[in-house]
Amino acid sequence: MMAGYVLLLTVPFFILYAGECAIGDTNRTSALEEARLQRENLVRKYLKRLKKEEGALKLVGGRGDYEGNVEIFHAGKWGAICDDEWDQSEAEVVCRQLGFPGHVKPTHTGHFGRAKRKFWMDNLWCGGKEPELADCHFDGWGTNDCEAGEAAGVICKQHETAPAVATVKPIPSEMTVRKERVGRRLELRLVGGRVEGEGRVEVRIVDAEGDAGAWGSVCGDGWGLLEGNVACRQLGLGYANNAVQTDFFSSEAETAEAQLPQRVLLSGTECYGNESTLADCLHDPIGLDGAVRCSEQRGHVAAVTCVPVMADLVFDHVEMEQSLHLEDRLMYLLQCAMEENCLATQAYEIQRDNPNWHLETRRLLKFTARVVNMGTADFRPHIPKHLWEWHLCHMHYHSMEVFATFDVIDRQGRRVAEGHKASFCLEDNQCLPGVEPRYACANYGDQGISINCSDIYRHNIDCQWVDISELDVGEYTLRVAINPEFKVPEMRFDNNAATCRLLYTESYARVFDCKLERP
Repeated sequence: MMAGYVLLLTVPFFILYAGECAIGDTNRTSALEEARLQRENLVRKYLKRLKKEEGALKLVGGRGDYEGNVEIFHAGKWGAICDDEWDQSEAEVVCRQLGFPGHVKPTHTGHFGRAKRKFWMDNLWCGGKEPELADCHFDGWGTNDCEAGEAAGVICKQHETAPAVATVKPIPSEMTVRKERVGRRLELRLVGGRVEGEGRVEVRIVDAEGDAGAWGSVCGDGWGLLEGNVACRQLGLGYANNAVQTDFFSSEAETAEAQLPQRVLLSGTECYGNESTLADCLHDPIGLDGAVRCSEQRGHVAAVTCVPVMADLVFDHVEMEQSLHLEDRLMYLLQCAMEENCLATQAYEIQRDNPNWHLETRRLLKFTARVVNMGTADFRPHIPKHLWEWHLCHMHYHSMEVFATFDVIDRQGRRVAEGHKASFCLEDNQCLPGVEPRYACANYGDQGISINCSDIYRHNIDCQWVDISELDVGEYTLRVAINPEFKVPEMRFDNNAATCRLLYTESYARVFDCKLERP
């Protein structure tokens, strides 16, 4: 291994010497800087190739080494990472471990293609400062309940590169092109379904004169419930109950329609969720020849199942404003909560390094979270009942890995404190007059939220807080999001999050000016 390092470090110096002789003294400074950048990039590139050790990372499926689905090396094999609880903190750790200066954004739902390997990690929770991803909290190697379409990925910030010369491969220009709207009308249809309202999504472009082109498929890259909802809305078929990346609906080949040429017309579809048509969403650019890029050539097409009724959760920000308060609590009383990763990273460092850790206190920003189902169908966990996880410490089942997230954000837009809530108990705590509650968690009962009923996490329940022990006093933004990963279908998602101003002083805290938004 050492010989390999010597080789990598000596090759760039040869380039440096040759370059100096060729360009002369007048350009000596620029040549030195150019060679230095080349040397750094070459060493960084080949060190990442050689590093095949426990906990090593790589990105797959992207357009360059700076983006892709994340894979981690464990027990001699590469494996995928599930996108449950995957956000900016985890993306930051990944990009820094890979040698990049930071992250641009995390990606979800197999944005760079379906996972092709076993999932090694699920429910990752990082503070953002860990040296390696394996140092973060997670459920255990290989423990997961994830499907191939739930691969986690990242887009990292790129390094400054030297000017392109003969020894440096230029970066393709398409890598820097941003997503855009189609700019023309799109017609939509579902093909291959067993009943009306399901099938793979096909589109065709209609020009200004009203002439329609040939039908083509939609690449599954980035396809999820947000995009499925827009498709169902455009077709007048209600709401997306499932939005998947699959070739399941392509196997029905008896009809002439199902055998139409499967040219990919759209890829990388990205919707906010409230658009009227898929044409209003962002997509990867379409080439001059009409070609688009798809991470997989076969079977990776967008499909959807539409239904006429659907749940719709709304977060009660007024209840949060009225109940929010501070509490200092001994870590001795927080041991169960620590098992569920409900405290800041610093708390676990104290537990590891201080023999009297149980006598230390943590400052908690506590509040009640009331969630109302205002839809036309019950809200149910997406995990089947037999897969619910029993937590011995609190003596309850988890029916959803992440039901809510709580983030404190500073004025620069950086997340400086966070919390999360696993839905160990989704039940009808309060219903409108005349509505009978149907869901109760006692005795392994069914979990869910009925129409016109509320599930209430009161402020005195473990994990219904944000650990702000290391936070300086000042003004911040508090953001609470329900069903933040869009794992359970809803009518709409732009009322699932509340963004509020947070005033934090040495003696009290309060939130105000709350607005409902999308997670």
